[in-house]
Amino acid sequence: MEYRRLGKSGLPISELSFGSWITFGNQIGDDMSETLMDIAYDAGVNFFDNAEVYAAGESERVMGKILKKKNWSRDSYIISSKVFFGAGANVPTQKGLHRKHIIEACEQALKRLQIDYLDLYFCHRPDKNTPISETVWSMHQLIMQGKILYWGTSEWSAQEIMEAHMFAEKYHLIGPVMEQPQYNMLHRDKVEVEYSQIYKTVGLGTTIWSPLASGYLTGKYIDAPKKNVRLKREELGWLADKLFTPDNETKVQNLMTFAADHGFSLPQLGIAWCLKNENVSTVILGATKASQLKETLKSAELVSQLTPEIMHGIEAILQNKPQHPQY
Repeated sequence: MEYRRLGKSGLPISELSFGSWITFGNQIGDDMSETLMDIAYDAGVNFFDNAEVYAAGESERVMGKILKKKNWSRDSYIISSKVFFGAGANVPTQKGLHRKHIIEACEQALKRLQIDYLDLYFCHRPDKNTPISETVWSMHQLIMQGKILYWGTSEWSAQEIMEAHMFAEKYHLIGPVMEQPQYNMLHRDKVEVEYSQIYKTVGLGTTIWSPLASGYLTGKYIDAPKKNVRLKREELGWLADKLFTPDNETKVQNLMTFAADHGFSLPQLGIAWCLKNENVSTVILGATKASQLKETLKSAELVSQLTPEIMHGIEAILQNKPQHPQY
């Protein structure tokens, strides 16, 4: 396992990490969750990703029980949570990025995870109803209190991220270090174009999610019934509508053939392709089976084999390389 710096921070983060979205407290049992965390940790993964909204808080409770049982040295791993949607929010004060929810959600996440502090704390979405200044102040205060070490954003625009940095700089506060965007072969613009200047100016770190487009880039949905599959779950319907297109199906079929011709599996090729981007700090893996995780953990070994010729071959299939604006 190789380790990359998280943006301009000094934090070493494993190039492959493990997340619990959809799975923990939902799709899989606690025993399998523990097995997967064991496999990841033993392979050198040091970052485990979570959020208040995942399974309405149950994902964090499951992970917390496992961490308590394992008794791994706290300085050997990185834990995240995210704030915005709430953990089964019913009233307005239980969601958003206002100071009340940020502070209370952090306390609740720490209790569910059974830890004293969060390494990474993400603003899960931008909040149009709360001034960015209030969010920055709240995150800074949590860092000063020792309850979080770094804070960042998820699916924020480049403009919103820079507004947070400008406010933090003006008042000598700690700004966001990392962003968690979706990034994969079929979803590229934000990571490759929109954030391109921020990598240079403030050193944005990225903890990318959905490197396999929620399983679509494994090829398992090709010629499979589209009704009762994972991507048709209620919480993933918004992704399925964009992915299940004839054009994408053709691309996946061609990518499967291309990967096989070069001795890769498609999941390994998809993750190695993400890691090839030097602006990716870590790729968050997900799995419901031990075999899936063991396969994708081997992806990092393939990055060096992605020659310019192979990368050109992938681009020829995808035909979706984002265009950078002309300044």
